[in-house]
Amino acid sequence: MTVSATPNSSRLDPALLDPEETMGRDELEALQLVRLQETLAYAYARVPLYKRKFDAAGVHPDDLRNLDDLAKFPFTTKEDLRAEYPFGMFAVPQSQVARIHASSGTTGRPTVVGYTQKDLATWASLVARSMRASGVRPGHKVHVAYGYGLFTGGLGAHYGAEALGTTVIPMSGGQTEKQIQLIQDFEPDVIMCTPTYLLTIMDAMTQRGLDPRKTSLKFAVCGAEPWTEEMRHELEVGMNLDACDIYGLSEVMGPGIAGESVETKDGCHIWEDHFRPEIIDPFNHSTVLGMGEPGELVFTSLTKEALPIIRYRTKDLTRLLPGTARPAMRRMGRITGRSDDMIILRGVNLFPSQIEEIALRIPVLSPHFQLELSRPEGKRMDELAIRIEPREGTTAEDRLAAAATLQEQIKIHIGSSAKIVVVEPGSLERSNGKLRRIYDLRPPK
Repeated sequence: MTVSATPNSSRLDPALLDPEETMGRDELEALQLVRLQETLAYAYARVPLYKRKFDAAGVHPDDLRNLDDLAKFPFTTKEDLRAEYPFGMFAVPQSQVARIHASSGTTGRPTVVGYTQKDLATWASLVARSMRASGVRPGHKVHVAYGYGLFTGGLGAHYGAEALGTTVIPMSGGQTEKQIQLIQDFEPDVIMCTPTYLLTIMDAMTQRGLDPRKTSLKFAVCGAEPWTEEMRHELEVGMNLDACDIYGLSEVMGPGIAGESVETKDGCHIWEDHFRPEIIDPFNHSTVLGMGEPGELVFTSLTKEALPIIRYRTKDLTRLLPGTARPAMRRMGRITGRSDDMIILRGVNLFPSQIEEIALRIPVLSPHFQLELSRPEGKRMDELAIRIEPREGTTAEDRLAAAATLQEQIKIHIGSSAKIVVVEPGSLERSNGKLRRIYDLRPPK
């Protein structure tokens, strides 16, 4: 769904675009083919894992003669990166690695990624391109509220903002009261953070008696978690700004793999001069799906030096669409969820984003909710409870009716039953960065 830009929007002068953004599709695919052939040969020669995987699959870089031939090559998974921990995926000597990032490792060994100086320059330029597409201009003040450190969000946004020619305020995540104070005092034009953390800031302002619509902020560049058009509407109306998506993941680069245009707000354009996307059937991995078909997003890097990545399975579920604001660059549909975040409840697949979409269509309900999975003693089937806050000023009767409506709409649109628990406003955990939505209370298997 396309959302009309608010009056803050300014149309981008075509002269400001990178040359690759104005290529025709044929020219872009010719560039992709050359870079893809170089990347496969480079990875095969320099990364032992890829030589083993290619040899085991009976393929060689020379077998890639057209872009469709990429489907012959094996996938890379998060498990591969963990197995090569810490530096087994690097294609350059340690002396050429300028920076290292890593995942949190909360579910096992962290995944480690490295960058050469050229990689860092490419990354910064693509974040800058994404920000520019989202309405940010040189001279703007940019408040970065993504976390800094091993997480790629903070530093990725920071160096991209500097490359664009903005003034960076490196606040990092958390300390919401200080965030609000700096927004008031420094008067930034742009904020970069997760959508749920921007919601936290907005709510905290309201609780302090401040009007979130009267800040200096004109643009929000939000990413690092799936969010819906309903959430975009919540943020834009609540803060009087334009909110655009930015997509990335550390294993492929970090933020800036794709970015959304403020003129169209119809999904992130993938910067295909640096990344070749595919959509595969998440259940039949050998099937590459066509334009518009939903499935799992797969990426191959085309220009990375320190850590080339071949057919990386992101586990993000989306679809590819024709380009609009950047006609040659394909777009990603909204991420509907991750295959590893999918809840299977009595044979029905559901994602937190589906609950968010339905709940925000009910005026009494807020965007603050949690999903609790449980299996009561003696029962064979899992149960889902949705704990959700109402908006301030609603009556007990309104809340009861809204809970019944949410329960009914989930049954109609998702096909599953859930218990709805309307809790007091302000009682659920707020985001300090990435928000945890799912709480699994089932006994260990």
